[in-house]
Amino acid sequence: MKLFSAISAGLLLVGLVAAQQSTKVKRTADGHPDLSGLWAYAVDLPAGGIKRQADGKVVVKQADLSNRRAPKGEVKGALPFTAAPAYKPEFQAKVKDLIDHESRTDPVFYCGRPGVPRIGPPRKIVQLPNEMIFLYEDMSGDTYRVIPTDGRKHREDANPGAYGDSVAHWDGDTLVVDVTNFDDNTWFGEGGYFHTDAMHVTERLWLDANNNLVWQAIVDDPKVLAQPWTVTPRVVKPTNEPLEESPRCIEDDAHRLLNDDHHGQR
Repeated sequence: MKLFSAISAGLLLVGLVAAQQSTKVKRTADGHPDLSGLWAYAVDLPAGGIKRQADGKVVVKQADLSNRRAPKGEVKGALPFTAAPAYKPEFQAKVKDLIDHESRTDPVFYCGRPGVPRIGPPRKIVQLPNEMIFLYEDMSGDTYRVIPTDGRKHREDANPGAYGDSVAHWDGDTLVVDVTNFDDNTWFGEGGYFHTDAMHVTERLWLDANNNLVWQAIVDDPKVLAQPWTVTPRVVKPTNEPLEESPRCIEDDAHRLLNDDHHGQR
């Protein structure tokens, strides 16, 4: 009986140690969480699977859509969020009109850049002592962002763009990316969420207990939003799927449109 109890206690201790080891956040030499690596796709993928044809063989692989969907249950470290942003009353009709005619009004459908934060979490992160490199796969072009983490301020001579000007710092174990200097040619969400050049985005990235990447963004645009909008967090699993060069985006749909269908492609 004592031998059985000792074995049981030993197995319990081994189990606890293994559990602690499996949930230990990986870190770099400077002590920060190591966000480097390949991360699963977090854009919409075909629900029916991805078909590849090579050497006369056709293989259909079912897509994992969990990285795009809202996570189930509480996400530790996430800020309170809402499903949609709150626009000032005088702009709500414009938002409705844009989404009602999404296939005609969404710049992304015409090879436009999705911008930040619509592009979502990066597909690959390269973490260096003084900067982060975010790499993406997107139909409008394979975007990259080089984000300083050495304490410098935003560039004063940067041209406005879809992805803005980014600088970052660590807040404990969370990487906080501050993004300004946008043009007004993108939507920050697919629901007709237009913005102005005053938009300010804050991205937060950290590792959860299972070393998944958690990404969440806050959007503020005082010209059109009634209050800042905190986006639903994304929990993205690590992957071994390498980045692939995206095919050239060629717009050949506008002249074929017969109605205002929504494509739900992001």
